[in-house]
Amino acid sequence: MAALIDVILPVFLVIGFGYIAVWKGYFSDSGVDGLMKFTQGFAIPCLLFRAISTLDLEQNFDLALLGSFYAGALAGFAAGLFGARYIFGRDWEDSVAIGFCGLFSNSLLLGLPITERAYGVSALEGNYAIIAIHSPFCYMVGITAMEIARNRGGSVAALPVKVLKAMFNNALIVGISLGFVVNIGSIPLPGVFTDAVDLIGRAALPAALFGLGGVLYRYRPEGDMRTILFVVAISLVLHPVIVWGLARANDLSDAALRSAIMTAAMAPGVNTYVFANMYGKARRVAASSVLVGTGLSIFTVWVWLYILP
Repeated sequence: MAALIDVILPVFLVIGFGYIAVWKGYFSDSGVDGLMKFTQGFAIPCLLFRAISTLDLEQNFDLALLGSFYAGALAGFAAGLFGARYIFGRDWEDSVAIGFCGLFSNSLLLGLPITERAYGVSALEGNYAIIAIHSPFCYMVGITAMEIARNRGGSVAALPVKVLKAMFNNALIVGISLGFVVNIGSIPLPGVFTDAVDLIGRAALPAALFGLGGVLYRYRPEGDMRTILFVVAISLVLHPVIVWGLARANDLSDAALRSAIMTAAMAPGVNTYVFANMYGKARRVAASSVLVGTGLSIFTVWVWLYILP
């Protein structure tokens, strides 16, 4: 019970404040859009840029950690893709968008603050190692699958260009890429610059959580509940269970295990709706899966915090 109160509820209360503020008209839809544009386009890229630029890549890029997490993520994508197609009879493009919901967990807005509150700032290095390739990996998988679905029988020559163009239109990927450039190149940055970037980055998580509450109010469930619950089960149960099994088989340290599970056990991220909206496919399923999954994760994350060492 202490974990629920001390670790999980403060994060979800911030989301709840955003939800209530929009519901009661204290915060407008345009305000939510502006806040999410700031966090997704500026503050979070700054946070990731600084985290990746200072991360000890040799120590934290553990192939066993990344392999355990991303094998689980790919299993979630496959389950969502083929379940949507063969259980719910969706077309292939809808199925890819639904599969993306099982692939892209909310590693940033939920995974980071919950891990930090549960285990401290020092526990975030494994999270950042996962997040460093999370958006690039997930968008590469999702965009490639969607372009194949949209161009069945067509030429594949233009596919790599389409995938790269779509990926690098994402500010998160740009921030991560610049962080790697600075880190690998050992590029010195002026203190006044890093202080300014840190100021913006510190606003990222609380502002994004509040904005997420407003987004969740906007996209309330309206049908497709069986498909939504299927997606939520993949995100909250299948993905972390697979990661748990692989992490144990790979003999991950306690710190790496916590990072992997706390990232895998999160609800679908807002980027699942961004992806669905980009292609105009399965938008209701994606948006409602974020809402329902976020609400239910209050309880499932509590279970994982109890199980983890």
